[in-house]
Amino acid sequence: MDHRLIEMLVCPVCKGPLDDRRNAAASGLPDRELVCPADRLAFPIRDGIPVMLASEARSTDTEGDAA
Repeated sequence: MDHRLIEMLVCPVCKGPLDDRRNAAASGLPDRELVCPADRLAFPIRDGIPVMLASEARSTDTEGDAA
């Protein structure tokens, strides 16, 4: 997905900025996610399409403060 398009997206919950995160293949997480640091939610990018549904987001609370 184009980086410029990702910069236009905001968190659907708080309307705050999102961080583009790439995960290690062995982590069991989606290869790429958009993360809202304020809400501690990670929205998956599937087949190049961001899934911006709160019901599809995963909590990042268990990851601590490491990003």
